[in-house]
Amino acid sequence: MHQKINSYIESLTQYKRRKTIAVKVGDLMLGSDYPIRVQSMTTTDTMNTKASVEQIKRMVEAGCEMVRLTAPSINEANNLAVIKQELKKIGISVPLVADIHFTPNAAEVAAQIVEKVRINPGNYVDKKKFEQIEYTDSEYVEEIERIRNRFTPLVEICKQYGTAMRIGTNHGSLSDRIMSRYGDSPLGMVESAMEFLRIAEDLNYYNIVLSMKSSNPKVMVEAYRLLVKTMNENNMFYPLHLGVTEAGDGDDGRIKSALGIGALLEDGIGDTVRVSLTEDPEFEVPVAKKLIHRYENRINHKPIKSEIGNHKIENFSPFDYKKRETIEVLNIGGNNVPRVIADFSEIENLSQTDLKAVGYNYHSDTDKWMMTDLGCDFIYRGKHSTQFMLPMGLKGIYDAEVWNVVNDKINNFPLFDLNSYQQSKSFSQTLNFLKINTEELTDEFISSLKAMSKFVMILYTTNENAVADLRNSFFRLLHHDIKIPVIVSRELTMSDEEKCMLFSSTDTGSLLIDGFGDGIFIEKAIISKTRINQIAFGILQAARTRITKTEYISCPSCGRTLFDLQETTAIIRKHTDHLKGLKIAIMGCIVNGPGEMADADYGYVGSGPEKITLYRGKEIVKKGIGKDTALNELIELIKADGKWN
Repeated sequence: MHQKINSYIESLTQYKRRKTIAVKVGDLMLGSDYPIRVQSMTTTDTMNTKASVEQIKRMVEAGCEMVRLTAPSINEANNLAVIKQELKKIGISVPLVADIHFTPNAAEVAAQIVEKVRINPGNYVDKKKFEQIEYTDSEYVEEIERIRNRFTPLVEICKQYGTAMRIGTNHGSLSDRIMSRYGDSPLGMVESAMEFLRIAEDLNYYNIVLSMKSSNPKVMVEAYRLLVKTMNENNMFYPLHLGVTEAGDGDDGRIKSALGIGALLEDGIGDTVRVSLTEDPEFEVPVAKKLIHRYENRINHKPIKSEIGNHKIENFSPFDYKKRETIEVLNIGGNNVPRVIADFSEIENLSQTDLKAVGYNYHSDTDKWMMTDLGCDFIYRGKHSTQFMLPMGLKGIYDAEVWNVVNDKINNFPLFDLNSYQQSKSFSQTLNFLKINTEELTDEFISSLKAMSKFVMILYTTNENAVADLRNSFFRLLHHDIKIPVIVSRELTMSDEEKCMLFSSTDTGSLLIDGFGDGIFIEKAIISKTRINQIAFGILQAARTRITKTEYISCPSCGRTLFDLQETTAIIRKHTDHLKGLKIAIMGCIVNGPGEMADADYGYVGSGPEKITLYRGKEIVKKGIGKDTALNELIELIKADGKWN
């Protein structure tokens, strides 16, 4: 596959915000000439004015610049005016956004009250019955005209009242018509939005923001890139709202969000951010702010030298995932999953109990080791020797001069820098690590890599624009047909654990979803080794490159939610977190049900007060189950399918 690699942004090496038009959301301006805005969504019932106002107050105090509320019917849409008035009484004038899915009449009411409405093209007057229907060209055009007729009144109201609009496509809720022609794909997501965008432009309405959300960061990033490319080709420059939908809670939600949102921010794409966590919305805001603030001075980064320019790269497209082809060296590269290296270089006298932090539990009474699913693959000891035999499955890495005096050269391997590699006459016959700065990858040195059959590169950068610099090096390796495996190394020495998680997820995860990287090495971290190890495996899980645990696709809750989402998620997680590789969706209502679950294996969806509907994929298995028995019913369903282990 050949692809002009920077067809979606101006430069892949020089950071620059993507140029957009300005969109007015009340008194707030949105677009590339303004800061990236932070927004979130209430979890209260929109009809509960007091609770909604109190929560919005907490959100604004946390730094939220736009607040979204659900308006599933005209009643909620009308109550937005009451909420707005109550906010005004306490001095809060934050722009409000009405979230609309199935109800055009509610959208038309809300658009006269709030500063912005969000519609989902897959649900808004389009048909979604999860049926595979073949449309003829004439039937397809007829459907577009039907949409135009039903969508036009909302556009005219938005024009009259100065209301902004987000056309927000979700991966899991594409219409049957779009699915029939484009499939469940990023291209289908883009076309779904473009249909509505073309209608709006025909009506001379341009106060629009777009989004392409998915619970799978890889799909989400590809869809946004393809949307930008498509808009560029049509001379459109609308701002973008970034988010990974149904990201979940805790580490999972933060890692997924940082991977998807961060990958786009790295390329200067994105004008407003919402981090969707299954937590109270005021906890989403600080996460979004930490992601955004990283780019405030990024434009001043050290220049990155690129010989690739606009060249076409064999076997790479920013819109279609393909893992970089590499040779296999021991258990790295080739068809192996990405490996995790843990940094123990600062501990002089390492003990067996120290390895518990990276998944290896030593039992002194039996002199045996037990390995968990999060057992790392290598430990880096630097200049220190290890006084005991490592457990089966774990290998040691030493600086070359120390490795030379290590007795067990079967399970331990040398690490060279460029200088020691050039001077050394002693190498492992099995596996050698070569740690290289991106600036050391000269054309001459790259050409020499073809002869290194027993080497794995550990690639690092000191450039502030790290992802672009590392990615550029991978492009150069592709360009020269170098198939040596590459471990991505990042030094993250901040004491803020959440920042360390977010930044490492962006820096390594965004490369993994482009097919780059055969492992992760987070070096010199101040936070605990246990947390670093958990984060590394979490990144691989979020990038869908190494599955080590159950994955939960959990919506962030809103006024439509029919049960306590946080409590229910925690209970389901407690009973099912041993189901390695299984994807379970926990959705608060039917809006975030079969559509938003995307590629989940099972779904637990609120379908009425205290009532649950269970899904296998997108197929309803049991409807209207009481909440008290729904968990047991879910477990029995998984067992009946032979997936309980």
